[in-house]
Amino acid sequence: MNISDIEKYLGNDARSLLDHKPKISKERLYVPSHDFVDRVWVNSDRTPNVLRNMGLLFNSGRLAGTGYVSILPVDQGIEHSAGASFAPNPDYFDPQAVCELGLQGGCNAVASTLGVMGAVARKYAHKIPFVLKFNHNEFLSYPNTHDQILFASVKQAFDMGCIGVGATVYFGSAESKRQIQEISHAFQIAHEMGMLTILWCYIRNNAFKTKEKDYHFSADLTGQGNHLGVTIGADIIKQKQPTNNGGYEALKFGKTHPDVYSKLSSDHPIDLTRYQVANCYMGRCGLINSGGESKGVGDLEEAIRTAVINKRAGGMGLISGRKAFQRPLKDGIALLNAIQDVYLCKEVTVA
Repeated sequence: MNISDIEKYLGNDARSLLDHKPKISKERLYVPSHDFVDRVWVNSDRTPNVLRNMGLLFNSGRLAGTGYVSILPVDQGIEHSAGASFAPNPDYFDPQAVCELGLQGGCNAVASTLGVMGAVARKYAHKIPFVLKFNHNEFLSYPNTHDQILFASVKQAFDMGCIGVGATVYFGSAESKRQIQEISHAFQIAHEMGMLTILWCYIRNNAFKTKEKDYHFSADLTGQGNHLGVTIGADIIKQKQPTNNGGYEALKFGKTHPDVYSKLSSDHPIDLTRYQVANCYMGRCGLINSGGESKGVGDLEEAIRTAVINKRAGGMGLISGRKAFQRPLKDGIALLNAIQDVYLCKEVTVA
Protein backbone atom coordinates (compact mmCIF):
# COMPACT_ATOMS: atom_id res chain seq x y z
CA MET A 1 0.00 0.00 0.00
CA ASN A 2 1.42 3.40 -1.01
CA ILE A 3 0.69 6.96 0.06
CA SER A 4 -2.08 7.33 -2.53
CA ASP A 5 -3.89 4.34 -1.05
CA ILE A 6 -3.45 5.72 2.47
CA GLU A 7 -4.83 9.11 1.41
CA LYS A 8 -7.83 7.37 -0.14
CA TYR A 9 -8.61 5.53 3.09
CA LEU A 10 -8.22 8.74 5.12
CA GLY A 11 -10.78 10.44 2.88
CA ASN A 12 -11.59 14.05 3.73
CA ASP A 13 -9.23 13.95 6.72
CA ALA A 14 -6.15 13.16 4.61
CA ARG A 15 -4.66 16.64 4.44
CA SER A 16 -5.48 17.46 8.05
CA LEU A 17 -3.77 14.29 9.29
CA LEU A 18 -0.83 14.28 6.88
CA ASP A 19 0.03 18.00 7.03
CA HIS A 20 -0.64 18.90 10.67
CA LYS A 21 2.15 20.50 12.73
CA PRO A 22 1.79 19.64 16.46
CA LYS A 23 2.21 21.99 19.41
CA ILE A 24 5.05 19.85 20.85
CA SER A 25 7.81 19.72 18.23
CA LYS A 26 9.22 16.39 17.12
CA GLU A 27 12.73 17.65 18.00
CA ARG A 28 11.79 17.11 21.65
CA LEU A 29 10.94 13.45 21.05
CA TYR A 30 12.81 10.16 20.97
CA VAL A 31 11.40 8.96 17.66
CA PRO A 32 11.32 5.22 16.76
CA SER A 33 14.15 4.20 14.43
CA HIS A 34 16.32 1.22 13.50
CA ASP A 35 18.79 2.10 16.28
CA PHE A 36 16.20 2.82 18.98
CA VAL A 37 17.66 0.36 21.53
CA ASP A 38 21.21 1.68 21.08
CA ARG A 39 20.14 5.31 21.01
CA VAL A 40 17.59 5.31 23.83
CA TRP A 41 17.85 2.25 26.08
CA VAL A 42 21.53 1.35 26.12
CA ASN A 43 22.33 3.83 28.92
CA SER A 44 19.39 2.79 31.10
CA ASP A 45 19.31 0.26 33.93
CA ARG A 46 17.89 -2.42 31.64
CA THR A 47 20.11 -5.52 31.58
CA PRO A 48 21.79 -6.95 28.47
CA ASN A 49 19.16 -9.70 28.41
CA VAL A 50 16.35 -7.15 28.33
CA LEU A 51 18.12 -5.24 25.54
CA ARG A 52 18.53 -8.49 23.62
CA ASN A 53 14.82 -9.21 23.89
CA MET A 54 14.01 -5.66 22.82
CA GLY A 55 16.18 -6.38 19.80
CA LEU A 56 14.20 -9.54 19.07
CA LEU A 57 10.94 -7.60 19.24
CA PHE A 58 12.17 -4.77 16.99
CA ASN A 59 13.73 -7.14 14.47
CA SER A 60 10.79 -9.49 13.89
CA GLY A 61 7.94 -9.38 11.41
CA ARG A 62 7.36 -7.02 8.50
CA LEU A 63 8.41 -3.98 10.55
CA ALA A 64 11.82 -5.47 11.44
CA GLY A 65 14.54 -2.85 11.57
CA THR A 66 12.22 0.17 11.61
CA GLY A 67 11.81 0.78 15.35
CA TYR A 68 8.04 0.31 14.97
CA VAL A 69 5.98 -2.63 16.21
CA SER A 70 2.78 -4.38 15.20
CA ILE A 71 1.57 -6.65 18.01
CA LEU A 72 -1.35 -9.08 17.93
CA PRO A 73 -3.10 -9.15 21.34
CA VAL A 74 -5.51 -11.98 22.08
CA ASP A 75 -6.47 -11.72 25.74
CA GLN A 76 -10.07 -10.78 24.96
CA GLY A 77 -11.32 -14.28 25.78
CA ILE A 78 -10.78 -13.30 29.42
CA GLU A 79 -11.30 -9.53 29.24
CA HIS A 80 -14.49 -9.60 27.13
CA SER A 81 -15.50 -13.31 27.38
CA ALA A 82 -14.60 -16.04 24.91
CA GLY A 83 -18.05 -16.07 23.37
CA ALA A 84 -18.11 -12.34 22.70
CA SER A 85 -14.59 -12.46 21.28
CA PHE A 86 -14.48 -15.64 19.22
CA ALA A 87 -18.06 -16.27 18.09
CA PRO A 88 -17.50 -14.12 14.95
CA ASN A 89 -14.70 -16.56 13.98
CA PRO A 90 -14.65 -19.73 16.13
CA ASP A 91 -11.24 -20.74 14.72
CA TYR A 92 -9.69 -18.51 17.37
CA PHE A 93 -10.90 -20.64 20.24
CA ASP A 94 -7.79 -22.63 19.18
CA PRO A 95 -4.48 -21.08 20.37
CA GLN A 96 -2.73 -22.33 17.23
CA ALA A 97 -4.92 -20.06 15.09
CA VAL A 98 -3.85 -17.09 17.21
CA CYS A 99 -0.17 -17.76 16.62
CA GLU A 100 -0.68 -18.44 12.92
CA LEU A 101 -2.42 -15.09 12.48
CA GLY A 102 0.45 -13.29 14.18
CA LEU A 103 3.06 -15.21 12.20
CA GLN A 104 1.40 -15.00 8.79
CA GLY A 105 0.28 -11.44 9.50
CA GLY A 106 3.89 -10.28 9.87
CA CYS A 107 3.55 -9.14 13.49
CA ASN A 108 6.53 -8.37 15.73
CA ALA A 109 4.94 -10.38 18.55
CA VAL A 110 1.85 -12.12 19.88
CA ALA A 111 0.55 -11.11 23.33
CA SER A 112 -1.85 -13.51 25.01
CA THR A 113 -2.79 -15.46 28.12
CA LEU A 114 -1.07 -18.20 30.08
CA GLY A 115 -3.39 -20.83 28.63
CA VAL A 116 -3.12 -19.73 25.01
CA MET A 117 0.66 -19.36 25.01
CA GLY A 118 1.29 -22.42 27.14
CA ALA A 119 -0.76 -24.63 24.82
CA VAL A 120 1.50 -23.96 21.82
CA ALA A 121 4.74 -22.62 23.32
CA ARG A 122 6.97 -25.45 22.06
CA LYS A 123 5.66 -25.03 18.52
CA TYR A 124 5.72 -21.24 18.21
CA ALA A 125 7.90 -19.52 20.85
CA HIS A 126 10.95 -19.82 18.58
CA LYS A 127 9.03 -18.63 15.50
CA ILE A 128 7.41 -15.41 16.74
CA PRO A 129 8.16 -13.46 19.95
CA PHE A 130 5.78 -14.21 22.81
CA VAL A 131 4.52 -11.69 25.38
CA LEU A 132 2.58 -13.19 28.29
CA LYS A 133 -0.28 -11.04 29.59
CA PHE A 134 -0.33 -12.20 33.21
CA ASN A 135 -3.22 -10.29 34.84
CA HIS A 136 -6.83 -9.88 33.77
CA ASN A 137 -10.30 -8.69 34.70
CA GLU A 138 -12.01 -12.10 34.71
CA PHE A 139 -15.40 -10.61 33.79
CA LEU A 140 -17.55 -13.41 35.25
CA SER A 141 -18.02 -12.18 38.82
CA TYR A 142 -21.27 -10.30 39.32
CA PRO A 143 -21.39 -7.42 39.75
CA ASN A 144 -18.18 -6.90 37.80
CA THR A 145 -15.58 -4.52 39.21
CA HIS A 146 -12.71 -2.51 37.76
CA ASP A 147 -10.04 -4.89 38.98
CA GLN A 148 -7.16 -6.85 37.48
CA ILE A 149 -5.98 -9.97 39.25
CA LEU A 150 -2.92 -12.17 38.70
CA PHE A 151 -3.52 -15.20 36.47
CA ALA A 152 0.13 -16.19 36.02
CA SER A 153 3.64 -15.52 37.28
CA VAL A 154 6.61 -13.89 35.61
CA LYS A 155 8.53 -17.16 35.95
CA GLN A 156 5.91 -18.97 33.89
CA ALA A 157 6.49 -16.43 31.11
CA PHE A 158 10.24 -17.01 31.29
CA ASP A 159 9.86 -20.80 31.29
CA MET A 160 7.77 -20.80 28.09
CA GLY A 161 10.32 -18.67 26.24
CA CYS A 162 8.60 -15.27 26.31
CA ILE A 163 10.62 -12.18 25.40
CA GLY A 164 8.36 -10.05 27.56
CA VAL A 165 5.39 -9.76 29.87
CA GLY A 166 2.33 -7.55 29.80
CA ALA A 167 -0.09 -6.36 32.46
CA THR A 168 -2.97 -3.94 32.95
CA VAL A 169 -3.46 -1.30 35.62
CA TYR A 170 -6.85 0.40 35.89
CA PHE A 171 -5.63 3.83 36.95
CA GLY A 172 -8.30 5.78 38.81
CA SER A 173 -10.16 2.69 40.01
CA ALA A 174 -10.73 1.74 43.63
CA GLU A 175 -8.19 -1.10 43.29
CA SER A 176 -5.51 0.85 41.41
CA LYS A 177 -3.14 1.31 44.35
CA ARG A 178 -2.86 -2.45 44.88
CA GLN A 179 -2.50 -3.04 41.13
CA ILE A 180 0.28 -0.43 40.88
CA GLN A 181 2.24 -2.12 43.67
CA GLU A 182 1.71 -5.62 42.23
CA ILE A 183 2.75 -4.69 38.72
CA SER A 184 5.72 -2.57 39.79
CA HIS A 185 7.07 -5.60 41.67
CA ALA A 186 6.28 -8.00 38.82
CA PHE A 187 8.01 -5.73 36.27
CA GLN A 188 11.07 -5.59 38.51
CA ILE A 189 11.22 -9.40 38.48
CA ALA A 190 10.67 -9.49 34.72
CA HIS A 191 13.59 -7.14 34.11
CA GLU A 192 15.80 -9.19 36.45
CA MET A 193 14.91 -12.27 34.38
CA GLY A 194 15.71 -10.46 31.13
CA MET A 195 12.22 -9.78 29.79
CA LEU A 196 10.80 -6.49 28.53
CA THR A 197 7.57 -5.06 29.93
CA ILE A 198 4.39 -3.72 28.31
CA LEU A 199 1.71 -1.98 30.36
CA TRP A 200 -1.93 -1.73 29.30
CA CYS A 201 -2.42 1.76 30.84
CA TYR A 202 -6.19 2.08 31.15
CA ILE A 203 -8.26 4.69 32.97
CA ARG A 204 -11.26 3.28 34.84
CA ASN A 205 -13.74 5.10 37.05
CA ASN A 206 -17.48 5.48 36.52
CA ALA A 207 -17.21 9.14 37.53
CA PHE A 208 -14.99 9.81 34.49
CA LYS A 209 -17.95 9.34 32.14
CA THR A 210 -20.34 12.31 32.22
CA LYS A 211 -23.48 13.12 30.26
CA GLU A 212 -21.40 15.28 27.93
CA LYS A 213 -18.23 13.22 27.36
CA ASP A 214 -16.41 10.02 28.21
CA TYR A 215 -13.20 11.26 29.79
CA HIS A 216 -11.70 7.77 29.84
CA PHE A 217 -10.44 8.91 26.41
CA SER A 218 -9.19 12.31 27.56
CA ALA A 219 -5.60 13.19 26.65
CA ASP A 220 -4.81 14.69 30.05
CA LEU A 221 -6.09 11.71 32.07
CA THR A 222 -4.68 9.03 29.76
CA GLY A 223 -1.44 10.99 29.58
CA GLN A 224 -1.13 10.88 33.35
CA GLY A 225 -1.90 7.17 33.23
CA ASN A 226 1.01 6.80 30.81
CA HIS A 227 3.27 8.79 33.13
CA LEU A 228 2.39 6.52 36.05
CA GLY A 229 2.98 3.49 33.82
CA VAL A 230 6.50 4.42 32.79
CA THR A 231 7.22 5.29 36.41
CA ILE A 232 6.62 1.70 37.51
CA GLY A 233 8.94 0.23 34.89
CA ALA A 234 6.99 -0.20 31.64
CA ASP A 235 9.22 -0.27 28.56
CA ILE A 236 6.22 0.13 26.23
CA ILE A 237 2.84 1.69 27.00
CA LYS A 238 -0.40 0.47 25.45
CA GLN A 239 -3.04 3.18 25.56
CA LYS A 240 -6.34 4.01 23.89
CA GLN A 241 -6.01 6.84 21.42
CA PRO A 242 -7.51 10.00 22.94
CA THR A 243 -10.63 11.58 21.47
CA ASN A 244 -11.03 14.56 23.81
CA ASN A 245 -9.23 16.58 26.47
CA GLY A 246 -9.90 18.50 29.66
CA GLY A 247 -10.82 15.62 31.94
CA TYR A 248 -9.20 17.23 34.95
CA GLU A 249 -11.07 20.50 34.40
CA ALA A 250 -14.45 18.93 33.67
CA LEU A 251 -14.31 16.51 36.61
CA LYS A 252 -12.85 19.16 38.92
CA PHE A 253 -10.27 16.96 40.61
CA GLY A 254 -6.50 16.47 40.63
CA LYS A 255 -4.03 19.03 39.33
CA THR A 256 -3.31 20.32 35.85
CA HIS A 257 -2.06 23.48 34.13
CA PRO A 258 -3.59 25.78 31.48
CA ASP A 259 -0.57 25.23 29.20
CA VAL A 260 -1.55 21.55 28.85
CA TYR A 261 -4.54 22.66 26.79
CA SER A 262 -3.11 25.70 25.00
CA LYS A 263 0.64 25.19 24.46
CA LEU A 264 1.04 21.40 24.64
CA SER A 265 -2.10 20.18 22.87
CA SER A 266 -5.15 21.14 20.86
CA ASP A 267 -8.32 19.42 19.69
CA HIS A 268 -6.42 17.82 16.79
CA PRO A 269 -6.00 14.02 17.22
CA ILE A 270 -2.27 14.19 16.51
CA ASP A 271 -1.79 16.81 19.24
CA LEU A 272 -3.88 14.76 21.67
CA THR A 273 -1.82 11.64 20.95
CA ARG A 274 1.48 13.54 21.06
CA TYR A 275 0.61 14.62 24.59
CA GLN A 276 0.35 10.90 25.42
CA VAL A 277 3.81 10.37 23.87
CA ALA A 278 5.21 13.28 25.91
CA ASN A 279 4.04 11.55 29.07
CA CYS A 280 6.00 8.44 28.05
CA TYR A 281 9.22 10.33 28.81
CA MET A 282 9.00 12.10 25.43
CA GLY A 283 8.95 8.76 23.63
CA ARG A 284 11.78 7.03 25.49
CA CYS A 285 9.13 4.44 26.35
CA GLY A 286 7.21 3.63 23.19
CA LEU A 287 3.50 4.41 22.87
CA ILE A 288 1.41 1.80 21.09
CA ASN A 289 -2.26 2.61 20.65
CA SER A 290 -5.12 0.11 20.81
CA GLY A 291 -6.78 -1.05 17.62
CA GLY A 292 -10.20 -1.08 19.26
CA GLU A 293 -13.26 -3.23 18.71
CA SER A 294 -14.34 -4.61 15.36
CA LYS A 295 -17.38 -2.93 13.84
CA GLY A 296 -17.22 -4.87 10.57
CA VAL A 297 -17.67 -2.30 7.84
CA GLY A 298 -15.13 0.49 8.18
CA ASP A 299 -12.57 -1.46 10.22
CA LEU A 300 -9.82 -1.06 7.62
CA GLU A 301 -10.30 2.69 7.30
CA GLU A 302 -10.37 3.11 11.09
CA ALA A 303 -7.23 0.99 11.56
CA ILE A 304 -5.30 3.00 8.96
CA ARG A 305 -6.44 6.29 10.49
CA THR A 306 -5.38 5.15 13.97
CA ALA A 307 -1.97 4.07 12.64
CA VAL A 308 -1.41 7.37 10.82
CA ILE A 309 -2.25 9.37 13.95
CA ASN A 310 0.01 7.22 16.11
CA LYS A 311 2.96 7.39 13.73
CA ARG A 312 2.66 11.12 13.05
CA ALA A 313 2.33 11.79 16.80
CA GLY A 314 5.62 9.97 17.47
CA GLY A 315 4.15 6.67 18.65
CA MET A 316 5.76 3.27 18.21
CA GLY A 317 2.96 1.25 16.62
CA LEU A 318 -0.38 -0.42 17.01
CA ILE A 319 -1.61 -3.39 19.02
CA SER A 320 -4.67 -4.59 17.14
CA GLY A 321 -6.62 -7.77 17.89
CA ARG A 322 -10.38 -7.94 17.35
CA LYS A 323 -10.31 -6.13 14.02
CA ALA A 324 -7.92 -8.86 12.79
CA PHE A 325 -9.16 -12.09 14.37
CA GLN A 326 -12.91 -11.51 14.14
CA ARG A 327 -12.77 -12.11 10.38
CA PRO A 328 -11.40 -14.83 8.06
CA LEU A 329 -7.64 -15.46 8.25
CA LYS A 330 -6.92 -13.95 4.82
CA ASP A 331 -8.81 -10.76 5.69
CA GLY A 332 -7.18 -10.55 9.13
CA ILE A 333 -3.73 -10.79 7.55
CA ALA A 334 -4.66 -8.08 5.05
CA LEU A 335 -5.78 -5.74 7.83
CA LEU A 336 -2.59 -6.29 9.85
CA ASN A 337 -0.50 -5.72 6.73
CA ALA A 338 -2.37 -2.49 5.99
CA ILE A 339 -1.51 -1.19 9.47
CA GLN A 340 2.12 -2.17 8.96
CA ASP A 341 2.18 -0.46 5.55
CA VAL A 342 1.50 2.88 7.26
CA TYR A 343 4.70 2.48 9.30
CA LEU A 344 6.63 1.31 6.24
CA CYS A 345 5.43 4.26 4.14
CA LYS A 346 8.18 6.92 4.09
CA GLU A 347 5.71 9.61 3.02
CA VAL A 348 3.86 9.25 6.34
CA THR A 349 6.32 11.10 8.53
CA VAL A 350 6.56 12.02 12.21
CA ALA A 351 4.88 15.43 12.38
